[in-house]
Amino acid sequence: MKLLTVAIPCYNSQDYMEHAVETALAGGEDIEILLIDDGSTDRTGEIADRLAGEHPTIVRAIHKENGGHGSAVNTGLAYATGIYYKVLDSDDWFDQAALKKVLDVLWDFAHEGRGVDMLLANYVYEKPSLHKHKAIRYEGVFPEDKVFSWGDVKRFKLSQNILMHSVIYRTKMLRDAELELPEHTFYVDNIFVYNPLPYVKTMYYVNVDLYRYFIGREDQSVNEKVMIGRIDQQIKVNKLMIDAYDLTKIKNKKLRDYMVKYLTMMMTISSVFLIKEGSEESLAKRTELWEYLKKKNTAMYRMVNHTALSKPMQIRNRAGRKIVVWGYSLSQKIYGFN
Repeated sequence: MKLLTVAIPCYNSQDYMEHAVETALAGGEDIEILLIDDGSTDRTGEIADRLAGEHPTIVRAIHKENGGHGSAVNTGLAYATGIYYKVLDSDDWFDQAALKKVLDVLWDFAHEGRGVDMLLANYVYEKPSLHKHKAIRYEGVFPEDKVFSWGDVKRFKLSQNILMHSVIYRTKMLRDAELELPEHTFYVDNIFVYNPLPYVKTMYYVNVDLYRYFIGREDQSVNEKVMIGRIDQQIKVNKLMIDAYDLTKIKNKKLRDYMVKYLTMMMTISSVFLIKEGSEESLAKRTELWEYLKKKNTAMYRMVNHTALSKPMQIRNRAGRKIVVWGYSLSQKIYGFN
C-alpha cells in the first residue's frame, strides 16, 4: 500500500502533463501517480504509457472513454491504493520541497497508527504571462502542528476557501462518503471539496505552498470567457450542491457556517458571470437560480441570504449590477484568479 495516491486527470494534455508528473515524482516510492487518460485524441495516452514504463513502481497509466474531469477523478479513486488521495490537474504542479514536508507529516501519522480525514496545505495562483504569483494561505484560520476539529477553526477571510488544490483526503473517508462526481460536467472540483465536508472529523494543516495552480490558457475551464460560455455547467454544479445537504441540519456550527459560506461563494460566482453576460436570458437564469434555492429550502435560503455576498447578487437595477461587476473586477485584481 502506498502512502499517497496522486491522481492526474489528463485530457489532451500532451504539452504539459510531464511537468506535473515530474514534480509529483519527488515523492518517490511513498506515492503512486495515476495518469487517467480520459479518452484523449492527442499523444496523451502514449506519454502516459511511456512514463509508466519509465517509473513502473510509481506511475500507472489508466485509459478510459471520455467522461470529463469528474469521471477521471472517480476512476482515480476507484484505482487508488494510497492511504490518502490527492488530485493534481495536468496543467498544474507541486512544489517539490513542500511535497516532501507533507509526506513527512503523513508518514508520522502512519507510523503512529493514526491519521486525519483531511490534510490541508496552501496553494498558489500562478500567472506566468503576467509574472504574478498569489499564495492563498490559512494562517490564523487553522491551528498549526496539531490535529484539530471544526471546533478549532477560526474565521475565514473572503479569499480563504478550501479548494481542491488545498486538500488531501483520507481515501477511506471519501469511499465511506460515497463520493461520485457527475460525468461530462465542468467545475465538479467544487463538489469534490464540498460534499465530503460533513464526514471530515479530524484535520491537520501544513503551512507550505504545495499546489501551484496555473492560470492563463485561453481554453482553460476557469478562463472568464470560457466560464461565461459554460455558465449552464456552473449552474448545474450549484444546484447539485444545493441538493446535497440541508445545511440547517448540520449540527456543528462552524462546519455549517463554512458550508454556507462556500455555497454562497458558488452562487455569487454564477450570479456575477450571468450579470456580466448581461442578456435578458442570463439575468432570468440568475433569478431562477436563487429561486431554486428558495423553493428547495426556504430556511437554507435565509441562511445564505444573510451573508454579505448574497444580497448584491440579487439586485435587479442596472446601477446595482454595475457595482457587482466592479466589485468582482477588484477582487480579481487583488487575488489573481481567472
